[in-house]
Order: sequence, then C-alpha cells, then structure tokens
Amino acid sequence: MVFSSLEFLFLFLPITLMLYYAVPKKYRVWRNVVLLAMSLVFYGWGEPKYVLLMVFTILADYGAGLLIGWFRDVKDKPKAAKAVLISSIVLNLLILGFFKYYDFLVSNLRLIPGLGGLKTLGLALPVGISFYTFQALSYVIDVYRDDARVQKNPISFGTYVTLYPQLVAGPIVRYQDVDDMLRDRTESRALFASGVRTFLAGLGKKMLLGNVAGMMWDTISAAPGRSVVGAWLGIIFYTFHIYFDFSGYSDMAIGLGKMIGFRFLENFNYPYIAESITDFWRRWHMSLSTWFREYVYFPLGGSRCDKKWKNYRNIFIVWLLTGVWHGANWNYILWGLYYFVLLMIEKTFLKKYLDRAPSWVRHVYALFFICIGWLIFAETDLAAGTVYLGNLFGIGANGFIDSVALYDLARNLPYLLLLGIASTPLPRKLFYRFYEKKPSFRTVAAVGGILLLVVCTAYLVASSYNPFIYYIF
Repeated sequence: MVFSSLEFLFLFLPITLMLYYAVPKKYRVWRNVVLLAMSLVFYGWGEPKYVLLMVFTILADYGAGLLIGWFRDVKDKPKAAKAVLISSIVLNLLILGFFKYYDFLVSNLRLIPGLGGLKTLGLALPVGISFYTFQALSYVIDVYRDDARVQKNPISFGTYVTLYPQLVAGPIVRYQDVDDMLRDRTESRALFASGVRTFLAGLGKKMLLGNVAGMMWDTISAAPGRSVVGAWLGIIFYTFHIYFDFSGYSDMAIGLGKMIGFRFLENFNYPYIAESITDFWRRWHMSLSTWFREYVYFPLGGSRCDKKWKNYRNIFIVWLLTGVWHGANWNYILWGLYYFVLLMIEKTFLKKYLDRAPSWVRHVYALFFICIGWLIFAETDLAAGTVYLGNLFGIGANGFIDSVALYDLARNLPYLLLLGIASTPLPRKLFYRFYEKKPSFRTVAAVGGILLLVVCTAYLVASSYNPFIYYIF
C-alpha cells in the first residue's frame, strides 16, 4: 500500500486516525499499540508473508538493546556490549543482503567458469527493508553510544520500527530523534492541521507533478530513436519526476507524522537550487546522508584522519555503500562511484574556481552533472544507458532536433516552467506569507486543499499510472 492510493486515503488513514484518537491521551501506550497494529496491517497489505520477518527484526534488535544496556550499565562489561552490537549489525545486514543482493551476487558469480550452476532464488524484495533495517540499526548503535536510552517497552520499540508514515520509503528516522516522542508526545489541532496541509502538498507534488513528468520520461526513454533535444528533454523530465515523486512522498510522511504528534526532520531542501554537487547532497535525501555520515563516515574517522588518503578512502566507502544501498544492480554502484568522483574533484581543486564563478554558472554546472547522474540511476540496462548517454551528446542521435522532440518541447514548455518554479522555495514562501499575514487566505487555503484532494482522487480513479520509485528500495 502506498499513500497515493484510494485504499490508503479513504480506508486505512481514516480508520487509523479514528482508532488512534479514540484512545484517551493519558493512555499513551495504548495509542502506540494502535499505531503498531495498524502499521503491521499497512505493511502486510501487500507483503503479508514478510510481516514475520519484520517482527523478527523488531524482537532481535529490541533484545540487543536490552543486552547492550545490561552489559554496559549493570555488568560493566563493555566488550560484551560491543559483541552484542556487532552481532546485531551483522544479523541485520545479513538479512538485508540475502533478500536484496543474493540473486545479484549469484548472477555475477555465474559468469565465472565453473560457477554456472549456481541458482538464483527469485525472492521478492520485502518492501521498505532498506529503510526499516537502517532505522533498527540506528537504535542499537545509539544505545551502544549512549546517545539514546534503552527502550524497555517492546510496543514502543515496535512502533518506532513499523511506524507507517515512514515505514516503506522513509525519511529514515534515527531513534535518538524520536525517543522522547515515543514516550510522550503532544498532539494538537494546530499540528494536525499543519500535517494535513503538508500531506496534501506532498500528494499534489507526487500525483500532479511527479507522475506526469514520469509519463513523459517513460515515453521518451522507450523511443527507438531520439534527437539530442529529445534525449535532454527526457532526462530533464526524469530529473523532475524523481524529485517530485520522492520529495512528495516524504512530505506526505512528514504530514502523517504530524497528525499523530510526531515531528520528523525534513528530507529535502530544494536540491535543484544547489550550486555544486556538494551542496546538492546537503539538500537531497538528507536523512540517508545523515545516516551514512553518523554511522559510517564518522566512525571510519571522517575528515579528521592523519592522512588525506584515509579521508578519501572513507568518502569512497560511503559512496560505494550509498550506491549499493539503492539497489542490486551495477548502475546503482556506478551512480554512487560517479558522485564519489565528482565530489573528489570538487574537494581537491574545483571548489576554488567555483567560488569565483557567477552564481548562474555554478547552478548550470550542478544541474548538468545532476541530470547525467539521474540517467545513470534510471537506466538499469547499462547498454541502453550508454546509448542514451551518447544521444545526449549527438552520438547515435536522430539529429539535433526532430519533429517529435519539437512537438514535445512546444507542448510541454509551460509544464516545464511550472516544474522549475515548483522545485524552488518560491511557492512555499508565497503561501506562508499570505497564510500568516492574511487570515482570510486561510479559508482559501482550506478550500484549495479540498479541491486538491478531489483532483488527485479523480486522477487516481482515471489513471492507472501511479508508480513510486523508492517503493522498490
């Protein structure tokens, strides 16, 4: 089940909110019981056989947290606590690796002479396993570091791992960020209303901007012959598609969290206004970047290594893992290494030249390489991706511009302008300027929200095109 579905909007969400608020505030643990139960229903809606796997992860990491706290604080045996930590990390990564990477590994090993008899399993990937595995790991690591208290209530810990707003696609919520909210949080009408606005804004971004851009990308990328302009038009549409699809879904998750008293951190900060690749990655999928920084980069030594090559090694490991995390395919690994190379170039010598360049030059530079990066990410078929990359620069292209590209460009130019404006802070700034200074605008905003829900519902009823890119990760 995804947020942008009729089942979620008009069945699951209303029932969950009614059950949640039917429990009096003073019975906080029972509100968590409702969230845990409904989150398991949400997850099991499309993947019932993997609910047990999630329950096993919850019990294993809950037990690991108790043992770490006991060995560290009661028995004063840091080595035993560290052994539990390592065991928990290995167990979680083995489960993730088996389901997500086993077939990929076997498929590549079969290319080696003598190993052609290895069998793939064809297992379906448990939805959201990359996200909830990282969340569970953050709890165990935070407890070991003493950055968070041991959660002794299994219901509260289960609620954290399964919490339906961020279960299948993030944002990745670190345990230390919601520890207090699991124990005691404050719901209010103002926060609920803010959550509704955030959710509807995300729904609109995903359905009316992301989906339409995605349809254009699918059409252009499937075309047998592309002109240079057609190829660039396609990858620009994909660049907008993945942003509005994923950031819209993250906004919906943040809005749903507000409706039940949780304040999740933002996951996107207008990444397409970035003026360098470094700046882009401070703005894109910030919860994942934070996770790798806190739990991989810093433990390896970060930038405080005694030798530069060690710092470069640490960055290489982070970006290799970032690529691997995104999927079991070579294009994702290449995508991670692509950004490693770009960031190293910026870090070692390009930054001083960028700092001197005009803002628009820095912006064009960043967007150019971001678009190339999204092509590597989008094309899981390396041969097809290579052909498409060549088309961008005239290699094998059907001329500079053909009639199809000219028609697509003319027809979609207003929409491209809308996508460009919507990916900047301007719409949000204007909305809140009117919302805060003109009380009458709040009525207009409420009516607009209802109309937006009606339009998105009509879209869901009329169209069968409703993908979500990060649902498969």
